[in-house]
Amino acid sequence: MFRRLPDFQAETIRFSFDGASLTARRGDTVAAALLANGIATCRATPAKGTARGPYCLMGVCFECLVVIDGTGNRQGCLVALEDGMRVETQAGARRAVAP
Repeated sequence: MFRRLPDFQAETIRFSFDGASLTARRGDTVAAALLANGIATCRATPAKGTARGPYCLMGVCFECLVVIDGTGNRQGCLVALEDGMRVETQAGARRAVAP
């Protein structure tokens, strides 16, 4: 569905999603990088476990919630991807992690 336009000068960075190593362009948001890698689902709803993914891409709908470097409820469309970032599917409601 999503396809990148060629940009031969874009810097490539690496990140992981659910343990899989992926690449993206520096400056991508987490949601844009997932979509560019063919990943359309990034969370499951708390009530029924229904799959959800990026929708509005501007921070209004909260459908792109992911776990980033161990912190849940992060809006992937508002977070700039960084080299080495660890992104995971958010399954259900965010759970508090003991320190």
